[in-house]
Amino acid sequence: MSPDDAVLTEQRLIHARQLLGALRDELARAVIGQQAVVDEVLIGLLADAHVLIEGVPGLGKTLLVRSLAKTFAGQTRRIQFTPDLMPSDVVGHTLFDAATARFVTRQGPVFTHLLLADEINRAPAKTQSALLEAMQERQVTLEGTSSPLPHPFMVLATQNPVEQEGTYPLPEAQLDRFLFKIRMAYPGEDEEVALTRLVTQDRTGADLDVEAVATLIQPATVVALQQWAVQIALDERVIRYAVAIVRETRTSSGLASGAGPRGPIALVRAARARALLVGRGFATPDDIKAVALPALRHRVTPTAEAEIDGLTTDDLLLSLLDRVPAPRA
Repeated sequence: MSPDDAVLTEQRLIHARQLLGALRDELARAVIGQQAVVDEVLIGLLADAHVLIEGVPGLGKTLLVRSLAKTFAGQTRRIQFTPDLMPSDVVGHTLFDAATARFVTRQGPVFTHLLLADEINRAPAKTQSALLEAMQERQVTLEGTSSPLPHPFMVLATQNPVEQEGTYPLPEAQLDRFLFKIRMAYPGEDEEVALTRLVTQDRTGADLDVEAVATLIQPATVVALQQWAVQIALDERVIRYAVAIVRETRTSSGLASGAGPRGPIALVRAARARALLVGRGFATPDDIKAVALPALRHRVTPTAEAEIDGLTTDDLLLSLLDRVPAPRA
């Protein structure tokens, strides 16, 4: 991409809104309902970040990733995380080829555009750390040789609720690397009826597929959209509003620990991406509010007293947002 292609003009802003609207429509062909989840995943993609999706099995997390990859002709791979998964199963390994008498590097599934890390909270810490390095550095080092990952590169990790058997909470340092923690709930009644009808009508399998999803853009276009997102205008007062929200999490009586410095950075990055998603050339306090729950719910810890009172992390964050005054134009 040339420097001129990265400049966000009014015409490109309109073009971005049209493209992203078309992407949302295509994803709706395969993913029934879950519009908020789709939007949050698109925000993560536009922000050039990674997202963690929490929900019970069978809600369409894999289908969403495959559908998103098809919309921009991207490569996608899936890793099922298990207790015996090794780091080399993620990043690859080097082996000796007897036929050529040379060492050959076999790249792992992390070399893709969209990586679905399924049930990440079932894997050992060593394997998670290997994935964390790829997420942070956007490269993998094998036998002293660093290989860059494709652009765009996004990890969409899924986890089952920690109450389920065989799962455990992810370390805070790893959670902090995800831009969003997205909660995927059960579909509404009408959506579930439509889903059941679609899957059982003239189909032999039990799952939806991505055949109905069209390819609209190429990976290079996604990179251009990411470059445009960082140029969304942001007033100083909006930045201070994001910082004020995060600082409030550190003193709130219902939270045992608050968000770190990555908290306001995540809010600002996500707010800019959301503004681009709706076709606006500037981010507002409403954008900050709209992304606050997915951007902060995995960065704070409720107190034992709050949990005994039945208050969730989202409840505490919503109450906090009501206390922090938003700047006015």
